[in-house]
Amino acid sequence: QVQLVESGGGLVQAGGSLRLSCAASGRTFSSYAMGWFRQAPGKEREFVATISKSGESTYYANSVKGRFTISRDNAKNTVYLQMNSLKPEDTAVYYCAARRTIQVLTAAELYAYWGQGTQVTVSS
Repeated sequence: QVQLVESGGGLVQAGGSLRLSCAASGRTFSSYAMGWFRQAPGKEREFVATISKSGESTYYANSVKGRFTISRDNAKNTVYLQMNSLKPEDTAVYYCAARRTIQVLTAAELYAYWGQGTQVTVSS
């Protein structure tokens, strides 16, 4: 069982930056691929970024590529999402997710554990 707690959301102006954190419980964090997803009001949850258990492999949605960076610190059981050049369309609740696998995963239904989400609001 893995428990995930996101933090770092907030209100920021367009062009600004935020760093989200997701802290995981348990001793086997380094066995889990991690992902970030987001859901805007009235829209389906969408993939943002994923990172392999070692941190060597990452993958991004086209909409955030070049602006967002996913990283992890296995010693701290934490995964991060650095978000730069934020746009109003990035406004959403951001969720982190975990699955015990060697792969990187982009499909939400493949993740076993989810955090409660953190709100990111980008004003124009």
